This record gives sequence, structure tokens and C-alpha cells, in this order.
Amino acid sequence: MASLQASNFIVSSSSSKQIHAAISVPKLPRIRLSPPKLQPKMLSEEVNTRHGFINTVPKDVHRTPLVGETSSVSMAALQQLYAILEAVADRVEMHQNIGEQRDNWNTLLLNSINMMTLTATTMAGVSATIGGGAGASLLGLKLASTALFLSATGMLALMNKIQPSQLVEEQRNATRLFKQLGNQIKTLVDVGSPTQDDVNDAMEKVLALDKAYPLPLLGVMLEKFPENLQPAVWWPMPTHKEKQFKGEVKSDNGWTKELEMEMRQVVEVIKRKDSEDYERLGNKALKINKVLAKSGPLLTGIAALAMGSSNGAWGAIMAAGAGALASTVSTFEHGGQVGMVFEMYRNNAGFFKLVQESIESTLDESDVGRRENGELFEMKVALQLGRSISELRELAKKSRYSRVEGTPIDEFASKLF
Repeated sequence: MASLQASNFIVSSSSSKQIHAAISVPKLPRIRLSPPKLQPKMLSEEVNTRHGFINTVPKDVHRTPLVGETSSVSMAALQQLYAILEAVADRVEMHQNIGEQRDNWNTLLLNSINMMTLTATTMAGVSATIGGGAGASLLGLKLASTALFLSATGMLALMNKIQPSQLVEEQRNATRLFKQLGNQIKTLVDVGSPTQDDVNDAMEKVLALDKAYPLPLLGVMLEKFPENLQPAVWWPMPTHKEKQFKGEVKSDNGWTKELEMEMRQVVEVIKRKDSEDYERLGNKALKINKVLAKSGPLLTGIAALAMGSSNGAWGAIMAAGAGALASTVSTFEHGGQVGMVFEMYRNNAGFFKLVQESIESTLDESDVGRRENGELFEMKVALQLGRSISELRELAKKSRYSRVEGTPIDEFASKLF
């Protein structure tokens, strides 16, 4: 009986150990389950790096959204921003290709017109030296020279109308601004949580650039000879304007009363010096271009009429002189790219207008908490004007002293242009 109980005790104890061991065995793998959780993120980063998207796709796109986070709205805005980014990249390619094409136009048309004008001028000079006995030869030279002068007149009038060098500068500016917009969208995608407002803002900027720098020549081409220089505007106009804040300025969001005073003084310098100077230079370039654009076809037309007249040698001499002047004028206008110079001044005037409006619209926001951070905004303005922060503050001091003393400031706001 005792042996039977002992055997039962051994059997029961051994079976209980086996059951206990069987139950406790599944606890061991739990130690090895926690480290592999990092592998999906590492894998996604490796795939993104391999396809070149590590700089544009945020690393937290595939993470699980937190409670209360509008993941669906953010993902939709992200997808729309990528679609806009693709359109911007396509715009950059289009403006680059068309800019190269129009640069070729400027070179080929100028060379062709000059060759025709100089050939006709040479014929006119030769015909002036031929005596009256060579009637057939003289008639042939006169007809050929007149035809070349008439052809040069038509081509030069067309070239002066479209101003290829100015068109090329428009495409250069559009390419640079679309690249700048693309970088802004990439930065927003990388470091921010884009919303539908960001998508709408990006769309408005793309459409504003399309309107400011159109690609077609017929119908929507920018006016090449306006009455006065008007600064280029490539940013969307604000739909409403905030009332100017006249209360006490609190030291919130990096803004202080001194910083507001500094920004207002910078705006005054831009208005009194930079914008005024570039508009003055742009209007001068516009007047010179108008005179040259009218003089070239007029001179070639006079040369054609002189060769077609029956004044003999005097008509040929007059035609030769007019043709030589016409060639000089067209070379100075299109070889010197006077239209491009005017467009450069117009674009620079637009840049200063943009800086001025961005500062004024920021200061007009009454709630300083809704403004961009003051220190960051000050740094951006300083970089746009090619200055350090200390130089920007020194410029504001000079502007304030000049207004108090009633003397003109002797320094421009920008050191880039």
C-alpha cells in the first residue's frame, strides 16, 4: 500500500512538472519579439532612398496616426501637393525648352537681318559706282537691293514686335520662380503637416506664375512697349486685407515693438531707394528700346524707297547710308538685348514690391500669434536683401535718423541687385 502511494505520488508529481513545463514554455519567445518592430520603418526608408524620394517623402507617412489626428485629410493634402509638385516640375522643363528656342530665334533672326541689310547696302554702294551705260546690270542691282531692304524691313518689324531677348528673360525668370515654388512645396511636405489651405495656396501660386509669364505668343503675350514700367507680379493677390494693428505690441512669437519699427523702416528704404531707382532705370530702357524699335524698320524702309527711286547715284548713296545705319541700330537693339534689360528691371521692381507687400501684410496682422515667427521673418528679409541681421538693423537706424534729420538716405536696401 505504501509503495502504491509512493508510485502515485511520483507519477502525479512528474505529470504536474510536465504540465507546468508545457504551460511555461510559450513565455520564452516573448523575449525575442520586441526588437524586430523597427524593421518596417527601416525597410521603408531603404526603399525610399533607393528610389530617390528620401528628401521629398516624410518619414512619418507610414506611421499609425494618433488619436484625434485627421490622417485622412493630411494624406489627401499630401497627395494633392505631390500632384502639384509634378506639374511644377513640368512647368520648369517647358520654360527651359522654350527659353532655349527663343534664344535661338534672337540669334538667327539678328544674323539673318544683318546679312540681308549689309548685302543690300553693298549692292547699293556698287550701283552708285556703275555708270549710266550698264543699264541692265544697274537695274538688276537696284531690284535685288530693294527686295532685300523690303524683306529686312518686314522681318525687323516682326522681330521688334516680339522682342526675342525679352521673351528669353521671361522664361529664365519663370524657370527660377517655378523651381523656387517647387522647393517650397518640398519643404512643406518634409517638415510640416500639410492641410487643404496649403494645397489651395500652392495652386494659386502656380496659376499666378502662369499668368505672369505666359508661354504663347498670340493673344496673351506680355506687352513689350507699355506706357510705363509696371513691376512684374507673380504672386496671388490677397483676397482681403487685415486692419492695421495699433494697440500695444507684446513680445509674443518673436515679435517686439523694436522689430516692427525696424521692418517699417526697411519698407521705407525699399520705397524711396530701390523701387524708385529700378523703375527709373526701367523706364529709360523702355524709351531707348522704343526708339530703336522704330528706327530700324524706318531706316530699312527709307533705303528701299531710295533704291526704288529714279535719283540715280544719289538714291543709291542714300540707300547705302540708311542700310548701314539700320544694321547698326538692329545690332545695338537685339545684340545688346535692350529688351532683356528692360525685363530684368521689371522683374527686379516686382521683387522689391513682393518684399514690401510681404512685410506690410505681416505687420497688418493684428494677432501677433498668427504671424510668422519674428526672428525667422527678420532672417528671411535679411537674406532676401543680401544682408546680415546686424546690417539690416543698422539700415533701419540710418533710415530713422535720415527721416528725423530730413536728409536723404545714401544706401540701398538690397545688396544683391
